[in-house]
Amino acid sequence: MSIKKNIFLLHKILGLTTGLVVFIVAITGCCWAFKDEIESLYDDYKKVTPQNISILTPTKAKLLAKKVFPNNTIHGTLFKKKDDAIEVIFYDAEPEFYQSVFLNPYSGEVIQVENHLSGFFAFILKGHMRLWLPKVIGEQVVGISILVFILIIISGFILWIPKKRKNIKQRLQFDWKKTTRWKRKNFDLHTVIGFYISSLALILAFTGTMMSYNWLKYVVYKSTGGEKEARFIIPKNQRNIEDRETKIPMDFLIEKLSMENPNAESFELHYPKTENESIYVEVSNSKGLYYDSDFRFFDQNTLEEIETTSIYGKYENAKLADKIQRMNYDIHIGAIGGIAGKIIAFLISLLTASLPVTGFLLWYGRNYKKKKSTA
Repeated sequence: MSIKKNIFLLHKILGLTTGLVVFIVAITGCCWAFKDEIESLYDDYKKVTPQNISILTPTKAKLLAKKVFPNNTIHGTLFKKKDDAIEVIFYDAEPEFYQSVFLNPYSGEVIQVENHLSGFFAFILKGHMRLWLPKVIGEQVVGISILVFILIIISGFILWIPKKRKNIKQRLQFDWKKTTRWKRKNFDLHTVIGFYISSLALILAFTGTMMSYNWLKYVVYKSTGGEKEARFIIPKNQRNIEDRETKIPMDFLIEKLSMENPNAESFELHYPKTENESIYVEVSNSKGLYYDSDFRFFDQNTLEEIETTSIYGKYENAKLADKIQRMNYDIHIGAIGGIAGKIIAFLISLLTASLPVTGFLLWYGRNYKKKKSTA
């Protein structure tokens, strides 16, 4: 067999094996693209009337939210603008629990309780990440399938290259006539669309795989010159527990950061899990983006700022390799390019979902033809 025939056989086998998974992941990714924009149409409860009084402190917000879910763990508390509700986020891995309590920042009244594990987008995310299977099994199936899909894209591009240069035009456009049969149209849909979206589909697949496998994230980071640790690290306090009498309460931290960063979109404060752990605050600097957020850490006894050895620190200190890692999610969902980027991600995901369908029809048509001819 020639090299190209071997590649074709590999492309076919891998495509038939992972086609359904790729289709589900692509369609659900397509649905996720405009999640923020769609949810903003019905989240009026997140807005309040600003008042000229102090807002709830992190400690007070924690105590009020704990009355709603006394047996669950608070992940963090999100403070936004003066006309935004305070969101206290609860998360437990086992059993899985992910809900938010929205509080009026002035009165402490519970405005809304939101379950992030129910509803349309929760359903979509579970399909995208684990095919609605148990987490341990589903995430592995998706991760392996998308790795294989990268090979499918590469082998598909090799198969796309025509033997003769004069036939390249035929691979770049739809040249259909009234007499063109559906099999030919299906072949063109698979090859022409596959060619035009291959580079961007490869980017979406690769960024998704980096979120699935830490080893790949590490390889990419080190190969691009990364010198820090490519993982999230919360540093320890710098003062001993005996210094607690000199402690500045964390309740002053949000006010302090708001004065330092008046243009910030939000401040997500995470309560220390132990007496030795520092407080960390994620400062969002751009609406709808994550890569340029500042991750800042403070001694819980003195509020003295502590630097981290991780890539997740202040964005101004990030080098090129750090930025590539931090941009990964925003690239994956298209947010890196604003609304235009999300539209592109939506279209690429939609067209990617068509490839397993047209590929299956190509395989079915050839096998059906063989069976019919031997009958």
